[in-house]
Amino acid sequence: MRIDFLGLEAFLSIANWGSFHRAAGHLNLSQTALSHRLKKLEEDLGIKLVTRSTRRLSLTPAGLELLPTAQKLIEELSTSLDTLRRQGRDRQERIAIGCLPTIAIHHLPQVLAEFQATHPLLAVRVYDNSVSELTDRVRAGEAEFAVTIVSANRWDLDIIPLIKEPFVLVCPAGHPLAKRETVDWQDLAGVPLIRISAQTGNRLLIDDALASRREMMTWRNEVQHVATAIGMVAAGVGCTVVPKLGVSTVRVTGVAVVALRNPSVTRTLGIITRRDHPLSPAAETLARLVQTHFRQISRRDDADEAIAAEN
Repeated sequence: MRIDFLGLEAFLSIANWGSFHRAAGHLNLSQTALSHRLKKLEEDLGIKLVTRSTRRLSLTPAGLELLPTAQKLIEELSTSLDTLRRQGRDRQERIAIGCLPTIAIHHLPQVLAEFQATHPLLAVRVYDNSVSELTDRVRAGEAEFAVTIVSANRWDLDIIPLIKEPFVLVCPAGHPLAKRETVDWQDLAGVPLIRISAQTGNRLLIDDALASRREMMTWRNEVQHVATAIGMVAAGVGCTVVPKLGVSTVRVTGVAVVALRNPSVTRTLGIITRRDHPLSPAAETLARLVQTHFRQISRRDDADEAIAAEN
């Protein structure tokens, strides 16, 4: 059965105000329009709900019976509509994305500042989590996209590659390896190293690249974040191996960054999204800004390598 919400609204207003004149004013209707809505509701129900004379307006027994049910129905509908309206407003005013902590610290702020210049009223929630957490958030729809380490085995995700970055050695400025242009992994045998937690996804890449040679490494300390490892290096605790982008924009006194070779270890960063789930217009704009940012970094790195090769 079709529910006549306009008729119920007219009936409730009449019952609450006790007057057609005041009920019509409350609903911003003419008395004729209000009477028409009530009449239509009564015809649909096949029963009289309101009686009125020149002096008095009252509810019939059927009207008294309907009143609490109608009030509850309209209140529940109003609450549901308010909730949906609020959710719709939130979706329009906020987007959520994910990003690896090192990228979130050193690169995302610049992108977000550019994005905010064209979307000043739109809030961005950033989940700066580990690789596995970012993947889970995108799959669950909690984040529209994430900037993270990418691999080819994610069948339910779409991937936009951004940049391939090498891992580098970070050591105290006074360390014997600090003045070298490159360091082989075998040169690190016996050197106290600070390892980054396996949750970041970086450790697995290093272990896979080193294979059996990883047994030669002396991983003396372990931390959760790249910034913590670099801080410990600056304090002379040991050396660490981290992605280049994690240190390329950091100015830390007392450390040196050296290229690692034999083997060269790299990771590919990219944007992951849920397959068959298009981004919102705002998220699409932000994702394009992220791509532009990393294209600029790639061009700058290529130019630096060309200059180094000429020298």
